[in-house]
Amino acid sequence: MTSNRTTSAMMLCLFLLVVIGVGLVIGLTIQPGAWYASLNKPFFNPPNWIFGPAWTMLYILIAFAGWRTWLTEGAKGRTMTVWGGQMVLNWLWTPLFFGAHAMSLGLAIILCLLIFIVGFIAIARDRVARLCFFPYALWVGFASVLNASLIWLNG
Repeated sequence: MTSNRTTSAMMLCLFLLVVIGVGLVIGLTIQPGAWYASLNKPFFNPPNWIFGPAWTMLYILIAFAGWRTWLTEGAKGRTMTVWGGQMVLNWLWTPLFFGAHAMSLGLAIILCLLIFIVGFIAIARDRVARLCFFPYALWVGFASVLNASLIWLNG
């Protein structure tokens, strides 16, 4: 029989593998490319090299928060549903924005994502899980402003 500690460790590895793995596959298969390079960008646009390390750290925090929520509230609770919803929205943004060049749809998705992130922070019972989502909320808030600025500058 597998111990609870072993099951917990295996689930943490699964959360990390899925969140980072899907993010990595999306990031490697859908590149910003010439289209993004040609856009007029706001003065606060970060250099391209920052996105990979930033998202890697955020995905680790997101996975850890998901795992902590799973431990605390189970797989079928409201908070896990919100966690899963934000993950789907997160993974949708890159294909829509960079793949389909749909900046306005990307903005709609990222604003919904931000609502889900804030919702997760508001309802999660685990303090550590909530804290893991604060840098994520800040980054997605910044990315939302960046997305909106790109629409405005390139409208």
